[in-house]
Amino acid sequence: MPPHAVLVRRVPPLGTVCRVVTREGPVPPWAQVRDTLREKILSGELPPGSMIPSIVSLHQEYGIAKTTARKVIAALREEGLVTTTPGWGSFVTNRD
Repeated sequence: MPPHAVLVRRVPPLGTVCRVVTREGPVPPWAQVRDTLREKILSGELPPGSMIPSIVSLHQEYGIAKTTARKVIAALREEGLVTTTPGWGSFVTNRD
């Protein structure tokens, strides 16, 4: 590392609640967040039609990379739990 380089530790913005995502273990971080959101959807905490957290919100709330947050939303979309409308966000689908 060059002598003028500064090591920066990423921290979420002040006032942001950072959820626990375990980096060790058999379940990767994206799957942990996906499972958390799936539980909220299936329990009704996130009812049909409600917006799920954005990529930036997931990044800040769980301390995951934005690429990882995109993977979470894509996985929920593949399961049919959410739909994404470009420019608007991702919403919980009706399970009827």
